[in-house]
Amino acid sequence: MHIYIDGYNLIRQSIRLRRFERHSLEAGRAALIDRLAQYRTRKDHRITVVFDGWVGGSAREERDYSAGIDMIYSPKGVKADDVLKRIIASSDEEILVVSSDREIVSYAVRRGKAAMPSPEFESVVDRQLAMPEDDMAFGKDEEEEEEDASGRVGHKKGPARRLSRAEKQARARIRKL
Repeated sequence: MHIYIDGYNLIRQSIRLRRFERHSLEAGRAALIDRLAQYRTRKDHRITVVFDGWVGGSAREERDYSAGIDMIYSPKGVKADDVLKRIIASSDEEILVVSSDREIVSYAVRRGKAAMPSPEFESVVDRQLAMPEDDMAFGKDEEEEEEDASGRVGHKKGPARRLSRAEKQARARIRKL
């Protein structure tokens, strides 16, 4: 799976990363890349972060690579949202788009791609990084360990609501995180 992240959107949605950005944009970006690099050591997903360069950036789209994370800086006059839309439209691979921008999320979903709000993705990353590496090696998951007092795994009773095929596919992609 390839994860595309709206960089400044995630930084500004995160309390932890926002503190770094108050010092400088560079500090915010570095903190984000560091956090994603730690996540990437646990999960072997390709990660690309798209940053806005449309105000003070270069005339061309620039790419960078650091700690296993690809970075794309949008060209001057072009927003990161436009770069993400172009990537979503042209990608045939299985991707997850991370952004809290409703326009980007709906664009991705309309094209059959999975999307996740920035705060939700941050909580997934936090959960993965908090999990001991021993549990990772044996494939244990927090959801598998949740049991009620009687020792049974909790299942809800009542009429089931079937998910649409698109919803099932989106959940399956997100579960891989």
